[in-house]
Parts: sequence; structure tokens; C-alpha cells
Amino acid sequence: MPRFFSNKRLILLLVGIIVLVAMISFSLRDRQHASLPEQIVKDVVGFGQSFFSKPAHYITGVIENIDGILNTYDENKTLKSRLSEYASGQAELADVRSENERLREIIGKEDNLRDYEPVHATVISRNPDQWEEKIIVDKGEVHGVGKNMAVITANGLVGKVILVNKFTSTIELLSTENRNFRVASVIPGKKSAFGLIEGYDPARGELIMKRIDSNFDVEVGQKVISSGLGGIFPQGLLIGEVTEISTDDYGLTKLAYIRPAANFAMLDHVIIAKRTSVIVDGTDGDSTAGVEGEEGS
Repeated sequence: MPRFFSNKRLILLLVGIIVLVAMISFSLRDRQHASLPEQIVKDVVGFGQSFFSKPAHYITGVIENIDGILNTYDENKTLKSRLSEYASGQAELADVRSENERLREIIGKEDNLRDYEPVHATVISRNPDQWEEKIIVDKGEVHGVGKNMAVITANGLVGKVILVNKFTSTIELLSTENRNFRVASVIPGKKSAFGLIEGYDPARGELIMKRIDSNFDVEVGQKVISSGLGGIFPQGLLIGEVTEISTDDYGLTKLAYIRPAANFAMLDHVIIAKRTSVIVDGTDGDSTAGVEGEEGS
């Protein structure tokens, strides 16, 4: 026995094991509250973190502020240059408008292919089976809505009215698979390229513009607008942007894929365009398509 107690290393090992087991059992007894040693350790570590983190955050904030000031300087220069461009553009636009008004007064022309009276409407119904084809809005005959009126959003053209009731109207979207739904359109440029929006590619989610004269140069990124020549859609309504150009099946004319400017899947509010100029009283189907196709080609 004396030899046992004389072995100091063994005694210290046994005492250490006993203390360790006691601390483990004490810590496992109640985990909803930290033990006194844990509290001390956490407080010391938290104080150390606060001591080092505050200066680090301060330095980081100073660096971010300097970076923000430098970025603000660059952004300010860019905005100033764009502002001057905007001012010159506004002045040029005002001059063109004034000249246009004078010319219209000279020739005594009151109607304009761009003019229309907006009728704001809310989408109230949408058939899941025809989600990409038709919507129903809360404006109808009593609100001045008529068949074949163009329908737009703030982003661009979405379709036309095909059925009118007293208080509601049905609108066929550009994303319809109805091959008879055509829109006389144009790609503006030094030499404007005319064509027809004929069809929609569901796989690509893009419109198809056909019958573009091969003599005209069309580039990816160019905007496509309504030409106003079909008698239904006012002139200048944004349709989309060219993403790809190819030739048709016979190689005689060009074909372009158009990314729609409007989102057909998310339609809550639309605008029905009541044209002030003469509207062709076409019927839905081949005759309307014929009017659009004949006038827009």
C-alpha cells in the first residue's frame, strides 16, 4: 500500500480521471444552462472577439466607405455623360415632334398610325389548359372595347382582343399556336426591314418573324416593333428583340427569332389600345390574317 501512494504519477492520473468524470456528469445533468466554467470561458472568448472585431469592423467600414466614394465618383461621371446625352436627345425629340406637327398641319392630316386611346384592364381569368394562349379581362363593350384591338403592357405588345362581351373581353396572346395570328412588324434601321410575326416556338419561348426581304441586313439585338400597316396594331409598339437570323425553308426570304419584350406568363394588368385612326374590321381567322399579312408584307 505505501508503494501505491508513493507513486505520484498514478495518483495524479486517478485524480484527473475522477475530476474529468465528475465534470462530464455535471455538464450533462442540465444543458439548458451553462455551467460556471463554461460561462467563464464563453465570456472571456466573447470579450476577446468583441475586442478584436470592433476595430476590424471599423477598418472594414472605412475601406468600404472609401470604395463607395470612388465608385460614386465613377458613377457620377457616367451619369453626367448620360445626362448630357439625354438632354440632347430630348431636345432633338422636341424638335422632331414640332416639325411633325407642322407638317401634319400643312397636309391637314389628323389621324396617325401611332395614336390610340388606352383602356386599362385587369386580368380576371386564365384557363390552365390555354395559359399561353388566352386571357380574360374586366373590360368589355360598355367600356368601348372592340374586337381586334391591340393589347399591350408597359413592356410591349402581348396580343389582341378576339371576343367582346358587355363587361369582359377575351384576348389572344402572341404566344398562341394559332398560325393565323399574324402581326405586321418592322425592324427599324437605316433601311427598315418589314416582315410578319407568324408563330411561336414554345421550346425557345420566342416569336418567329418571317418574310423578311433577303436584301435587308438584320442583326442580333435589333428591336422589332409593329409597323401599323395591318390596320389592327398601332405603329411603334415594341414586340421584342432579334436573337437569331436564318433563312426560310426555300431560302428566298429571311427568318428571325424574336425574344418577346413582354412576359406572357405573368400578366395582371394590360392596356387595350383603341386606335384613333381607321381600324380594319377583320374577323378572327384567315381573313384577319390575310389583312395583316397583305398589308405588312
